[in-house]
Amino acid sequence: MTAKLLDGKQIAAEIREEVAHEVKKTALELGRPFSPCLVAVLVGEDPASQVYVRNKQRACEKAGIEGRTVRLPAESTQADLMKVVQELNEDATVNGILVQLPLPKQGNGGAGFDEREVLDAIDPLKDVDAFSPINVGLLMQGRPRFLPCTPHGIVQLLHRCDISVAGKHVVVVGRSDIVGKPMAMMLAGRDGSCGREVANATVTIAHSRTEDLKSVCRSADCLIAAVGVAEMIKGDMIKPGAIVIDVGINRVDGKLVGDVAFEEAKQVAAAITPVPGGVGPLTIAMLLHNTLLAARLQMA
Repeated sequence: MTAKLLDGKQIAAEIREEVAHEVKKTALELGRPFSPCLVAVLVGEDPASQVYVRNKQRACEKAGIEGRTVRLPAESTQADLMKVVQELNEDATVNGILVQLPLPKQGNGGAGFDEREVLDAIDPLKDVDAFSPINVGLLMQGRPRFLPCTPHGIVQLLHRCDISVAGKHVVVVGRSDIVGKPMAMMLAGRDGSCGREVANATVTIAHSRTEDLKSVCRSADCLIAAVGVAEMIKGDMIKPGAIVIDVGINRVDGKLVGDVAFEEAKQVAAAITPVPGGVGPLTIAMLLHNTLLAARLQMA
């Protein structure tokens, strides 16, 4: 068996087109120009973050969204960064704010930045990454304002590829606040943004302390790898015929690889996302979706 490739790049293009259509439609309804504004705050010169912000900028342009970037040197202080966030909160022309993570470890005078304090300071109505404790709480209660971009992108991928997880066993490897935890919440819910077939799963969160991780992974009808360790998930950790979603982006010898050993996995799985071209483009597409939603909410 050779797994079907789940083309996240193509689906992301579809979502961007839908966002662009809705931007134009909203402008017609308002009878005036309408261009939601997303501001990325980039601290330091991390190459991966620089590339990611450039990709976001290009995606914004294609969708009719104004993309701005505020750049701060790595030696900026926590106070400098908090001041920028507050200014963006108060700027009525800004609809969405994202602070590019990770922040430099040696920033803030060598003490390192307090990422949680920064994320908590973002206005929940402009929190298009859905990291605010208010937005996380709304998601937990099943009445989300914004859905986290990477998990929502995965839900969209499953839906648009006609893959149901209702009643199935999903294993999420990784327990981060960005992917693992919200992913589990969304798939275990009674309903979701794409309906009940991409919800109602029995979800297990596995991590570095999970005993017999191999067996846990092999029990999954759908395996989602989000650990940030290159090719950690081997072919013998995958149930034959499973759906494999690889969230990882790792650079090894100048090449991008996922958290899944792709060549091994594609011989076992029924379907799999590639790296690159799988989940990554969907994350940016859902960020645009959230920015449009934020702009509409702020007009209400």
